[in-house]
Amino acid sequence: MASASRGEGWTYARAGVDVGERARALARLVEAIRYRPPPTHGRAVGPSGHFAGLLRIGRETIAMTTDTVGTKVRLAETLGRWEEVGEDIVGVNVNDLAAVGARTAGLVDVILCGAPDAATFAAIGRGLDRGLRAARCHLLGGETAIVPDVVAGIDLGGTAIGFFPKGRDPVTGARIRPGDRILGIPSTGVHANGFTLVRRLLAEAHVDLARPRPGAEIPVGIELLRPTRIYSETADAIAGRPDVHGLAHLSGGGARNLIRLRPGVGFVLDRWPDPPPLFGWLQGLGGISPEEMFGTFNMGVGFAVVVAREHLAESRRRLARAGAPDVVEIGHVERGSGVTIPSWNVRFTGYE
Repeated sequence: MASASRGEGWTYARAGVDVGERARALARLVEAIRYRPPPTHGRAVGPSGHFAGLLRIGRETIAMTTDTVGTKVRLAETLGRWEEVGEDIVGVNVNDLAAVGARTAGLVDVILCGAPDAATFAAIGRGLDRGLRAARCHLLGGETAIVPDVVAGIDLGGTAIGFFPKGRDPVTGARIRPGDRILGIPSTGVHANGFTLVRRLLAEAHVDLARPRPGAEIPVGIELLRPTRIYSETADAIAGRPDVHGLAHLSGGGARNLIRLRPGVGFVLDRWPDPPPLFGWLQGLGGISPEEMFGTFNMGVGFAVVVAREHLAESRRRLARAGAPDVVEIGHVERGSGVTIPSWNVRFTGYE
């Protein structure tokens, strides 16, 4: 990866997405919501700000999450390819369910558009089908809104629900302790985060999406459009084990997402693998700092599993058998706080 001096080059905020401003706005929204339903309507459990919300209903706990594909749809529109972002609708949601140890059950999709197009919808449906098959997830319905006064193109998202098989508790990160080891499962690329910045970089550098970037064999547009890797079945195979202390979907926010698992411990990513060349190429386009890269993109690792040190080898074998033969050790937990990536001189003290 190319190096960049701190404070120079493109940032997510400069491209139009200020995560600090978002955090402040969300805090005001949450402060305004004071209503708490009676116990007859279930009980919210688990830490706030986690990957999925948890609701206890009687003796059962369900998990729910919602997300969108974001501005990756603009790249899909430019290329005239919609199957990949259709699959992303599933991936961005079920991976958050996997991060609390929930087994995926169902999903509803949301499509906002200026005008419906049958061929586009069919391609999105084919992508949805692939994603649902990979996650073993029911499509329970959805909403299609034609709102030309709101969106000129198309916006894609969904909401997913999961449950905990008998004998399994939610994996919230509360059991994480110093000495634990962190395993990482590689991503398939940028997934569906940071595309406001990616698209700005492409435009500023006048990149031809139909040509490969240096060292690649496929057009850069197709490489960037690769759908989000779905980790739900892999996580489901190990989530119920007592030696699995934490799970994290490294999506928007990158490695910082580990902070959401548990305060009061430090996540030291001292074995982070070399990021795939695609990320170095993007960094070079905009002179982006390492902090910005690791705080915006997954940098080659899309999902993390925190396990007890004495079960490290066994956990790797189980993950390999469950669909992640490419799993690698990326770090450990120690006393302290935040996330540190020593080889890049990067440290995050908070999630936002």
